[in-house]
Order: sequence, then structure tokens, then C-alpha cells
Amino acid sequence: MNELKDRVAVITGGASGIGLATAQRFADEGMHLVLADIEAAALESAADALRSKGVDVLVRRTDVMSEESVNALADAAFDHFGTVHIVFNNAGVAATAATLRSRAWEGSLADWEWTMGVNFMGVLYGVRAFVPRMLANGDEGHIVNTASVAGLLTAANPYNVSKHGVVCLTEGMYLDFKEMDSPLSASVVCPGLINTKIMEAERNRPSDLGRSADLTEQRPDVQQFATMFVAALKEGYGPEVVADHVVDGIRSDRFYILPSQEELLARVDQRFQGLLDRRNPTPRDGRPLTSDR
Repeated sequence: MNELKDRVAVITGGASGIGLATAQRFADEGMHLVLADIEAAALESAADALRSKGVDVLVRRTDVMSEESVNALADAAFDHFGTVHIVFNNAGVAATAATLRSRAWEGSLADWEWTMGVNFMGVLYGVRAFVPRMLANGDEGHIVNTASVAGLLTAANPYNVSKHGVVCLTEGMYLDFKEMDSPLSASVVCPGLINTKIMEAERNRPSDLGRSADLTEQRPDVQQFATMFVAALKEGYGPEVVADHVVDGIRSDRFYILPSQEELLARVDQRFQGLLDRRNPTPRDGRPLTSDR
């Protein structure tokens, strides 16, 4: 999909971070935008800035945990523009940095419900709301789903599991589109350490799901990890780096979009080489498994 000018893109999680940076990049290409986010004030502010670039911007407050809300977003997009060419299912959350080192049998099930609800079900709802209408219109188009490098690495926490689901879903869609000879295609974006506000996502957590446990209540190793991880995010790539990769990936029909640090990609390589070699998983500290561990 080489020509982006005057095409229509829908972006969830579009009021900040990777979503907003990609909206700005799309606007620079002359695309028209449907911007969705759960934060209404931030959404309006983002839209005002984008409209100054001379593009048509439709905004809709959207809760991607709700199929009804995502369907309403699709209705609004097609009613306003008549068609959609790019859907960037980007909205995502992480309960806290501490939950990234949580164990499946620890912590709150509410952390799983919220994280899976936004990160996986939100993507699935977006696919189901937009793809049938895009296929019916017959226009060239592209679905981009945001996973994470965490979706290529393993940990028994809600975030990694949700992102693995997005990778699997999107790869299956890509194959379906190719087998159908469809004018649509798909990419999964797997960012590494990106300087966004994802670790502040609890500000938008549904009240009925409570709050994650305070960091002081966590194991000492979890507290140390959380502190180091938040610091590493602040030193990570800017979201505009991801936006550039997304545009390039759409234009080149590249499935894996990997704006990630080399040390993280090396861990991905190690994991997949282990699969090819039929080896047991390598512990995160890199030490080999032995019978006396």
C-alpha cells in the first residue's frame, strides 16, 4: 500500500504515545484520521493539533474493552468517510511494572481481566468491527495490530500473554488475507522499550477492577525489577520511531514491524533458535538449565 494521501486511517489509543505519534505521521502523509481513545480531553487536544496540518480528523471516545463501543467507532468512521483503509489497533495497557514480573498464581485476577480485555480483546473487537466492512468495500487496506517484543518473549504475566495472543491473531489474519487474494494485508508491531506513559495506564483502569497491589507489597526482586524497568523506559526510543516503522511496514507489506533495541531482539533470536534446536527454555538470567537447579 504505497499511496497514503487522502486515505483514511483509524487509530485506537490515538491521544498519546505511539498512537498519537503515528497519527501525526499519517497526517504528514496527507491521510484523514479517525482518532479513538478512552481519554476525552486528551483526544480533543490531539485532534486540534492534527487538524492544523489540514487533514480531516474525526474523534470518538472509545473503550476498547467494549465490543459495543468499538462497533460504534466503526459506524462513525464509515458514516463519516465512507471507507477505511488502515486500522491501527493500538490501545494497550500494563497494570504496573511490577506485574511484568508477576507469577501466574500470584496477584489479582483483575489484572488479567483488564490487561487481556484491552490488549487482546480490544484488538479482536477492532478486527471484527472493521475487517468485514473493509472487505465489502473492496479497497486496498492494511490492519496494524500493536503487540510488543513481549509478545515474542515469554513470561507468565498478563502483559506478555496478551501480546502473544495479538501476534498469533495477526499472523493468522495475514495468512487468511493472502490465501483469499484479498486487497487487505496485516502487520504486527512489536516495540521494545519506548518512552510512553504506559506505566501510568492505571489512571484509566475501570473502577470495578480495583487497583494493582502497591509496589511495597511485592517481593524484593519484583520491586527492584519495577524500578529498573521504569527507568529503562524513560531512556527508550521515542514513539515517533515506532510511527516511522509503522509507515514503512505498511508501504513494504512487512508483517513483523520491530522497532526494538538490539539486546531485546537478541533475546528473541535466542528463544527462536532454542525452538529450532528443540531445547528447553533458557532462564531469563541466561544460565543453562542443569539437573541440580
